[in-house]
Amino acid sequence: MMPETDKLSMSALIKGAETAFLSGRHRKQADVEAAVGIFLELLRGFEVLDVPEPCVTVFGSARVREGDPAYDQARQLGRRLAETGFTVMTGGGPGVMEAANRGAKEGGGRSLGCNIRLPEEQEPNKYLDHFVEFDHFFVRKLMLIRYSCSFVVMPGGFGTMDEGFEVATLIQSGKLKNFPVVTMGTSFWEPIRGFLRGEVTERELIGQHDLDVAKLTDDVEEAIGWILAGLEGSENGPPSPAGTSAGLPSGT
Repeated sequence: MMPETDKLSMSALIKGAETAFLSGRHRKQADVEAAVGIFLELLRGFEVLDVPEPCVTVFGSARVREGDPAYDQARQLGRRLAETGFTVMTGGGPGVMEAANRGAKEGGGRSLGCNIRLPEEQEPNKYLDHFVEFDHFFVRKLMLIRYSCSFVVMPGGFGTMDEGFEVATLIQSGKLKNFPVVTMGTSFWEPIRGFLRGEVTERELIGQHDLDVAKLTDDVEEAIGWILAGLEGSENGPPSPAGTSAGLPSGT
């Protein structure tokens, strides 16, 4: 059961804040008030998501259900990441996110979520140890990246692609360490990678080496191996097996 304190959201003070913030030009006072709300969201994320274990973020669609290959693969991945000693973080919603969090719990690891408040009221999934709710997509995305040392991008729509390309852009521009990235679901990602290797690379809009950042695979063990190899010798890993790391203080 999730602690009651994790169900609180400072952003609830300004519900609908991102919609208002992006609705056009405002008075400077309104922008300052929005900045305060954004700062409160950042503080809440810092408070809840700073965990002792290395963390892997799994991105993916909220729309798949149990029995879908992507759901089953994410669940297996979450379990193996936890067994290897990683905390698993997702966007905290249903679908692939739920599956990865579920697997993490089954593997005895820590399961985190960064949920987003939407008009459709996306609810946090039930497999989270701790979660934070955000009004601003960009704050949520920052937190999903800030606390992780590796990223797995599974099939998804605009949001998933935005998150995956954000990570790629940060690595390409040197803003983010060259942390290991895995794309899972070869039949889904291969056409996109083909477009990038073809039109985009041929026009020299990106370099060929930019595409070598991510490992494309359908094999969970290969994904785990890529992550561990990419972190070997760094302060972020390889981690200790699940169950040997310190826990968060009670009530967080």
